[in-house]
Amino acid sequence: MADPRFYDNRGPFSLGEVCAKIDAAVPDGADPALKLDDIASLSGAGASHLSFFVGDKLTAVFAQTTAGVVLVSLKAFAKLTPPAGTVLVAVAQVQHAFAAIAEMFYPDCHRVAGPFNTGVDPTAKIGEGVLLGAGVVVGPGVEIGNGTHIGPNVVVGRGVAIGRGCEIAGNSVIASAYIGDGVTVLPGAQIGQPGFGFASGPAGHTRIPQLGRVIIQDRVEVGANVTIDRGALGDTVIGEGTKIDNLVQIGHNTQIGRHSVIVAQVGISGSCEIGDFVVLAGQVGVSDHAKIGSGARLGGKSGVFMGQHVEPGRDYGGMPVKPVRDWLREIAAVSALARKPKRGE
Repeated sequence: MADPRFYDNRGPFSLGEVCAKIDAAVPDGADPALKLDDIASLSGAGASHLSFFVGDKLTAVFAQTTAGVVLVSLKAFAKLTPPAGTVLVAVAQVQHAFAAIAEMFYPDCHRVAGPFNTGVDPTAKIGEGVLLGAGVVVGPGVEIGNGTHIGPNVVVGRGVAIGRGCEIAGNSVIASAYIGDGVTVLPGAQIGQPGFGFASGPAGHTRIPQLGRVIIQDRVEVGANVTIDRGALGDTVIGEGTKIDNLVQIGHNTQIGRHSVIVAQVGISGSCEIGDFVVLAGQVGVSDHAKIGSGARLGGKSGVFMGQHVEPGRDYGGMPVKPVRDWLREIAAVSALARKPKRGE
């Protein structure tokens, strides 16, 4: 469900209205007047929510959902038995259909410009001892804690909450985010911009609405020109005390634990899980849905493949990453093969 501090919900809509929007049939036995208040993830949905499921095999999350309506593919519709109280709606393209419905509930979801006021919106709550540099724009409903300093030309979007004693350097943009106490944001950082999510098809690429948030906990440092994308439906979370170097990209819905160190030019895709006290050296790449255990340390330019699980408390290197001793042995073996004389030489 989208946070009302950041997004305006135009619902509710009936199941019949939703199905008409995506040219889908109301399933036999379902009530077309069923009221749907919002969209949500499978794990976060309730009886008045619509969600979606990509795939055709039963998963634990699908089996345990309490969503009122779930969009599924035509293939999955013929194979899956829904949980009690859940209506399955069959569609040709699940992500395209969900994107269209999300736009019904949140027609402004793709807007990236704004706030459109100049200066500090009168509804913003500014704490004691806050310093605002020249050209700062503060949107409606913003809250800024005591003693926070915000440099020139910073844009703070609607509903953002920034804690006490923070340092937000110039030319940064913060949207759809909650920022803890004692956070440092260096110049040019972009926090809470839409995640890179598209549903592709023969006609091109359809943007999937990004309606989540960014949560940055206390004493995090965000480097210059870092981008932290907001979640699609859930949250992107940066844990307490984590330090992020310059030019790092963190994708939507990624969860980073406490006191991790993310070095320059690291790229982290969406929906990754990174534990506490993890070290990612320069230019490490992490593909989507990867998991890195607490205390793991990855050497520079190494790569974690999609869905790969990296065990905690060990040092890794290579592409895909493997324990550093295994990686070094492989390098030595390849080097020895390269030096081996060819037949006849």
